[in-house]
Amino acid sequence: MKAIVCSELGPPSRLSVQEIANPEPDAGEVVVDVAAAGLNFPDTLIIEGKYQFKPDLPFTPGGEAAGVISSVGEGVAHLSVGQRVIALSTYGAFAEKWAVPATGVIPIPGALDFESAAGFGLTYGTSYHALIQRARLQPGEIMLVLGAAGGVGSAAIEIGKHLGAEVIAAASTPEKLRFAAESGADHLIDYTSEDLRDRLKEITGGRGVDVVYDPVGGDFTEQAFRSLAWNGRHLVVGFAAGDIPELPINLALLKGASLVGVFWGRSLSEEPQRAFQNFVELTELANAGVIHPRVSQRFTLDQYSEAFAVFENRSVMGKAVFVLE
Repeated sequence: MKAIVCSELGPPSRLSVQEIANPEPDAGEVVVDVAAAGLNFPDTLIIEGKYQFKPDLPFTPGGEAAGVISSVGEGVAHLSVGQRVIALSTYGAFAEKWAVPATGVIPIPGALDFESAAGFGLTYGTSYHALIQRARLQPGEIMLVLGAAGGVGSAAIEIGKHLGAEVIAAASTPEKLRFAAESGADHLIDYTSEDLRDRLKEITGGRGVDVVYDPVGGDFTEQAFRSLAWNGRHLVVGFAAGDIPELPINLALLKGASLVGVFWGRSLSEEPQRAFQNFVELTELANAGVIHPRVSQRFTLDQYSEAFAVFENRSVMGKAVFVLE
């Protein structure tokens, strides 16, 4: 089968497409014939050895895919050959076939095609966990979403609106802000041409925001934290800007605010029943048309350089996917 292979840690230029052996499922695994695989920012980190998980070389990157089960390993009773599924793990998705633990496999919501399903698991799983379990977002609260046109950002907008929040979207271009508006944002801030804190004061009448959803890091984290209302929560989701910011810790005291980590990947193993219930609820929302995974860019496996470049130049809106069928 064809797969993208990382044989040497480093930039995407060190990847290659190779013919490798078809996988066989071990006990507790299924093999999925991949129709589409979603690209995510962690994929750019894992190939450089900068992610929390470091696979042995060589390995195939990619943490989520959608396709059809072609074989089932011993001990797997709740999944069957021919079933349309979403598969989630740490790596291995950017291939024509993927052997993945059955615990990371869920049926595709009936409303989603393969491409949309390939962009569903990680982004919506992360954002739902962040807003439900970590932020405990309440109806009527005000939420700021940084990087609002990205995969997790646009998912956070949709989920936040469903939960009854007023959503402020911040992004770096007019095109990205239009994308955020189409996702349901109530207010828009272009943080390359507008002062983030001044605009937040204007929008909230000086009150501040209750929740900051921050997958970006960098220079805007402190500005956003300083814009929290009393009892505000700042969600640390990721560092797409590349820099891990430092905060004056007295700000948390002065605002009665919380800095809240969001590590969705670890939550899957620490709280498996809660994670399962989250996906049950997300599936219901997808089937009801409340949430809509949006794929903006499609690539073949041979186009891996162009695909990874959308994260380097921060041009991706919604999801980028590899299409294999």
